[in-house]
Amino acid sequence: MSRTCVVELTNLCLIYQGEKILVEEKTWRGQTGVVFPGGHVEKGESLCASVIREMKEETGLTIENPIPCGFKDWINDDGSRYLVLLYKTDRFSGELRSSEEGRVFWTSREEFARLPVMWNMREILQILDSDDYSEFFWPEGEDEGVLLG
Repeated sequence: MSRTCVVELTNLCLIYQGEKILVEEKTWRGQTGVVFPGGHVEKGESLCASVIREMKEETGLTIENPIPCGFKDWINDDGSRYLVLLYKTDRFSGELRSSEEGRVFWTSREEFARLPVMWNMREILQILDSDDYSEFFWPEGEDEGVLLG
């Protein structure tokens, strides 16, 4: 049994200011919903540098001290793995601006609970906001993912 597999590395970051959190409205495969900004780790790039770059590209903000909080991952049909590294920070500068990736805006955690979300963002917020969970894993062949501590 091989212990190696192809892994697609990505990230997302919860940028927050008190009770306000930054979200991005995306449309993907005909579905529109709110997610936290993020993107891919480029070849030769450190994980930390990738999340800083992605936040600048998608939000216009320069973040500092992104703190790793957990993971979201699943196994693709071809056996490769898709891994999302979850970060958060309340240290940033710059002017907020949307990109071709989607409209970014501040919302409260209370309002977030009522927004249409994609890609299990409510569960991801549970990981980012507490120490109870560290991973959201979607087991192969299952209909739903699970939060793991």
